[in-house]
Amino acid sequence: MNSRRDFLRTAGMAGAVIAASVSKVAMAALPEPVSQALPDTMPPLTPENGRPYNPVVTLNGWTLPWRMNQGVKEFHLVAEPVVREMAPGFKAHLWGYNGQSPGPTIEVVEGDRVRIFVTNKLPEHTSVHWHGQRLPNGMDGVSGLNQKAIQPGKTFVYEFVARRPGTFMYHPHADEMTQMAMGMMGFWITHPKTKHPLIAEVDRDFVFLLNAYDIDPGSYTPKIMTMADFNLWSWNSRIFPGIDSLNVRLNDKVRIRIGNLTMTNHPIHLHGHEFMVTGTDGGPTPKSTRWPEVTTDVAVGQMRQIEFLADEEGDWAFHCHKSHHTMNAMGHDLPTMIGVEHRGLAKKITELIPDYMVMGERGMADMAEMEMPIPDNTVPMMTGEGPFGSVEMGGMFSMLKVRRDQKAGDYKNPGWYKHPAGTVAYEYQGPLAEPARFKAEGDASMPRKQKTAVEVQVRKPKGQSGH
Repeated sequence: MNSRRDFLRTAGMAGAVIAASVSKVAMAALPEPVSQALPDTMPPLTPENGRPYNPVVTLNGWTLPWRMNQGVKEFHLVAEPVVREMAPGFKAHLWGYNGQSPGPTIEVVEGDRVRIFVTNKLPEHTSVHWHGQRLPNGMDGVSGLNQKAIQPGKTFVYEFVARRPGTFMYHPHADEMTQMAMGMMGFWITHPKTKHPLIAEVDRDFVFLLNAYDIDPGSYTPKIMTMADFNLWSWNSRIFPGIDSLNVRLNDKVRIRIGNLTMTNHPIHLHGHEFMVTGTDGGPTPKSTRWPEVTTDVAVGQMRQIEFLADEEGDWAFHCHKSHHTMNAMGHDLPTMIGVEHRGLAKKITELIPDYMVMGERGMADMAEMEMPIPDNTVPMMTGEGPFGSVEMGGMFSMLKVRRDQKAGDYKNPGWYKHPAGTVAYEYQGPLAEPARFKAEGDASMPRKQKTAVEVQVRKPKGQSGH
């Protein structure tokens, strides 16, 4: 992970925004927009002014800097086309904010007066809805209902007080189907201004959004009309093996905030630990409603905030538990050939039909081993090399890496876990007894009473009487 100094040097301060409706004098009054091109997880942005808070870390993302202007915290969002690296070797042409999709995380403190300048560099109008916020109705961002749409080249201003702490997001409410399918969204965190009885202090605080795309292998732009048949399930517009691991120190108190802007629900599952759901986009949950879980379902448009004690060392899988959501660029019309020997036949068919592909006769894992040629701009369906071989994952999959010697505030990847002797599953070499097997056949739950067959006679109608 880059240092904050490296981040600012790499990101740079973007030049003057091209906005036809804003004069040079007015532009001088705007906060200069900051842009980020790298897909890496950036260090937390420690506040240099305003109310203090413990910053979050955006997985494969960053926090938007601000300026203080007479007590108001000012941000500048630029809605624009972006190029997002979804995984090494695979880039997508998306729409986002300030050079990235999702856009940068906005962090404020409860009670802050916030002013957000939004400049539209898209080829069509847009708006920004501040999902979950309590604010004046005219600042809610639904174009046509609460405001005029922001036309291309124009800059609008949103201003309101961050009234309650919690986990929120922002996204367009104009041509929403197109703009959200193209990647326009971002995270918003409002930190408590004082110690809160329902919001614990934590050592690590991660955030990311769930999003999905339908991008044909070899192409660059998502299909915006897809409703359910997506082929790329992503966290912050990244897919495994491009999703960074969440790196923590042993016995850290960890919070992970997850928002869902896909078209379906996602059961998010953590290995090796139990967590509690401590918040939603409605605010912190009462303690009486919390219980230990290892999986929590995040429905469409929802936020979930989970917390746990990272008290087990290791490299622990962290993923969506819908098995198709841990695959990349998967076609859904592949014939199943399990149990059918077709290796010689498949080779002959691919000579005639280069794109021909079937599920392996022993299952999908065959495809990870085939190392089949793929189009230039995509990634294999199943990928990722671990210390013991192929991980055979993709999509919404990452790892929680817990280490005893990880320093406080250090988010660098510590490498693979070194297992103590005798703690890794191994091949058994001794004799095996015949295992007990379950009989597949069974009796009916109730006895069937034999009935005499009844012959049914059909009489065809004649004429059109009564019609």
